[in-house]
Amino acid sequence: AGATVAVHPRDVFRAAIRAAAASVIVAHNHPSGDPDPSDADIKLTRRFREVGTLVGIPLLDHVIIGRGGAYLSLAME
Repeated sequence: AGATVAVHPRDVFRAAIRAAAASVIVAHNHPSGDPDPSDADIKLTRRFREVGTLVGIPLLDHVIIGRGGAYLSLAME
């Protein structure tokens, strides 16, 4: 199991609300270099989507960055 860093949707959407954002895209890297999502990544994506719907700022995508230009989009999760 890799290291995790806690991020809360309130922190992401607080910044989006202050910026009067029309939508958000979130991204993070996996230091392992493997962009495959963890269960926590999938749960967080769903939570971001729920919160975005609630506050009227939709989540467009959650992108995981890997090594060597690899990435994975969770837009459809």
